[in-house]
Amino acid sequence: MKLPPIETEPKKASYDVVIVGGAMIGSSVAWHLSNNPDFNGSVLVVERDPTYEWSSTTHTNSCTRQQFSNEINVRISQYGVECIKNFRDYLGGDPDIPDIPLHSYGYMYLAGDEKLANILRENQKLQESLGAGTRIMTPDEIAAEYPFYNLDGIILGSHNPLNEGYFEGSSMFDWWRRKARQNGVEYLTNEVVAMTRSPNKVESVTLKSGEVIACGKVINASGPRAVLTARMAGLEVPVEPRRRHTFIFDCQEPLGQDLPLTIDPAGAHMRTDGEYYLAGCPPLEDPAADYDDFEIDHSHWEETVWPILANRVPAFEAVKLINTWVGHYAFNTLDQNAIIGPSSEVTNFIFVNGFSGHGFQQSPAMGRGVSELVTYEEFRTLDLSPLGYDRIERNEPFLEKAVI
Repeated sequence: MKLPPIETEPKKASYDVVIVGGAMIGSSVAWHLSNNPDFNGSVLVVERDPTYEWSSTTHTNSCTRQQFSNEINVRISQYGVECIKNFRDYLGGDPDIPDIPLHSYGYMYLAGDEKLANILRENQKLQESLGAGTRIMTPDEIAAEYPFYNLDGIILGSHNPLNEGYFEGSSMFDWWRRKARQNGVEYLTNEVVAMTRSPNKVESVTLKSGEVIACGKVINASGPRAVLTARMAGLEVPVEPRRRHTFIFDCQEPLGQDLPLTIDPAGAHMRTDGEYYLAGCPPLEDPAADYDDFEIDHSHWEETVWPILANRVPAFEAVKLINTWVGHYAFNTLDQNAIIGPSSEVTNFIFVNGFSGHGFQQSPAMGRGVSELVTYEEFRTLDLSPLGYDRIERNEPFLEKAVI
């Protein structure tokens, strides 16, 4: 089915749901709403950048893991894996929909002190009870399976080779967007610049082009710009853009087997990326970034990332940097967990924000969850209420011990 071009002006003056942001999260919400047999309303998705060139979606590393310390985060990722592995059927069986490969080489958390080792042991018990394949490995066990590591100073590793690793998230995003549009969701290249609010609800949104659109519900799917959207409704959300570098490099002597997504105690992470390798590391100073700041700091590789990699994998002493880019985490400064649900003050304004690097793997469950909130005013399949906006209002963090 050939879809018409995306317009810049809305077709109607009123929509049941207006989604602000049409990238991975917004498109997941759009498709789940359009596919919900109990929802028969109209949906408008307003996306300011139709190329998605600077969105977090475009700059993702597209990984999924079940190694979390909270049950809800484990279950969110398990549902995401179910969606990835059955994506064509999940979207109705269209033969044009590709398989979404999942490269299950797993995450390898390495502990260099007893504090982190005890956290990983505790997390493993929870994960195993929920069906995850996480195992605690001694240095000798790690060395037997992955002889390329330097394990000096390492107490243990936590590794899950089952349904954990890298997946092709860009295809998932593309097909959610296509299928949502086929189902009647209207996408618009424009920008929401203002909202009109009664005491407890948003009555309308104003577009940059001047149109005023009445709305039943507003979904904030604005990624790193979430706070700008929230403030239009007179609300606050603790989300800000944080710069994250991704480095793609070649190795003079390839390792001969997949490198799990390894989280080094020094802070860097690395993994196999096709014929190359991928790495990243939070900066030593990590302030909020300007929304348009994607400038590469070349010293970050030389001074911080590469030394950590070369120490942990001696073969990485001889590497060639192939590509570098900067993306933005939609960083939740309260607790680095997702925020989903309505405000108690503005009851038709729903947040789905603050993923802090977990957006791709959590997008299936978040799209389904928002669809249920809109349609039934409650979660029906997976109770996401521990991640609700009400904790933001109470200023009560939801602690997650396994954050990268």
